[in-house]
Amino acid sequence: MGSRDRDPFDDIFNELSRMMDEMMGGNFDMHVENGDSGFGTDVHLTTQTDDDHVYVIADLPGIDKEAIDVKCDGKTLTISASTEHREYEEQLRLPVSVDEHAASATFNNNILEIKFERNDSSANINVE
Repeated sequence: MGSRDRDPFDDIFNELSRMMDEMMGGNFDMHVENGDSGFGTDVHLTTQTDDDHVYVIADLPGIDKEAIDVKCDGKTLTISASTEHREYEEQLRLPVSVDEHAASATFNNNILEIKFERNDSSANINVE
């Protein structure tokens, strides 16, 4: 990929991730999905961990709450959604194993927030 094909925001997100990593003592990871697969460049996924939890925040513009399906196997989070024109699916490898049975999720103003307890386990997550 040539420099003309690079997303100009990649450098900004990489620098933000580096800064957050320093501030959080190495416990912050920012993942931004780009390209034609998954949700594409409109969606930004962020993960953050602390001693007890893993937090995932997804900006899902143009997606209705009823169209969202969230699944986790304890290591990988899958966010699926559909609109009249397109089906979306994004998989995110979590930074640590989580107990998806103890997960909670909210969706407000096109922002999906998921909170996992750190652990091991497999189930579907209901979005409130």
